[in-house]
Amino acid sequence: MTSGPRCRDTGTVESRTSVPPTRRALVVDDEEPLARLVAGYLEKDGFEVRVELDGPGAVRAAREREPDVVVLDLGLPGLDGVEVCRQIRTFSDAYVVMLTARADEVDTLVGLSVGADDYVTKPFRPRELMARVAALMRRPRRVRDDSATASALTVGALRIDTVGREVWLDGREVALTRTEFDLLAALASAPQRAFSRRALIAAVWGDEWVGDEHLVDVHLLHVRRKLGDSASEQRYVRTVRGVGYRMGTGG
Repeated sequence: MTSGPRCRDTGTVESRTSVPPTRRALVVDDEEPLARLVAGYLEKDGFEVRVELDGPGAVRAAREREPDVVVLDLGLPGLDGVEVCRQIRTFSDAYVVMLTARADEVDTLVGLSVGADDYVTKPFRPRELMARVAALMRRPRRVRDDSATASALTVGALRIDTVGREVWLDGREVALTRTEFDLLAALASAPQRAFSRRALIAAVWGDEWVGDEHLVDVHLLHVRRKLGDSASEQRYVRTVRGVGYRMGTGG
């Protein structure tokens, strides 16, 4: 880090680098020392970093700065991290890594349900967090397809536009987060294949991603709910016992 973060009267901390980087990051945590630490690691990795200490400031900064990645604490003053993430998702598709001091499943489910891509439990090693960020940034913006004309995947009444990154079910658009879309598109790209969790992580997060592979289960649970699937009627996302998941037929 070329210079330490500067704290303004508004409660905002802003970090600067001597060479303008091309990637932007937003760090949101009311623990200023931790925010400074995370910002420093991101700056060393070439990010232009903005740090906010509360929820409302985070939403404003996300609108103004259009970050590529947001490192977001769950417990914040003003608005908690879940509400901040929900609001950011209404206008931004930035990658979101949630920080939480509570590792129970409810927090994980709630955080990911509003559009977070990954989560890290405090206390954490900064290098672990940077590895998660790097894995997200390596993810392709769209599903790779060797055919220039095959931009849409159709399964029953479900249509997946891999170029426009849109999903339609019975003529109605289904709002998926970036991660949810990528997982669904990966399944639909090889509808006869049973994907393990590790294979889906490699396809969506990348081979070098490390963490709890059950992250896949949480995201696909949300996909199922949005597509109207249930545990008994798995039309589009089917569980393959002992393996993982595969695409259903839509019937």
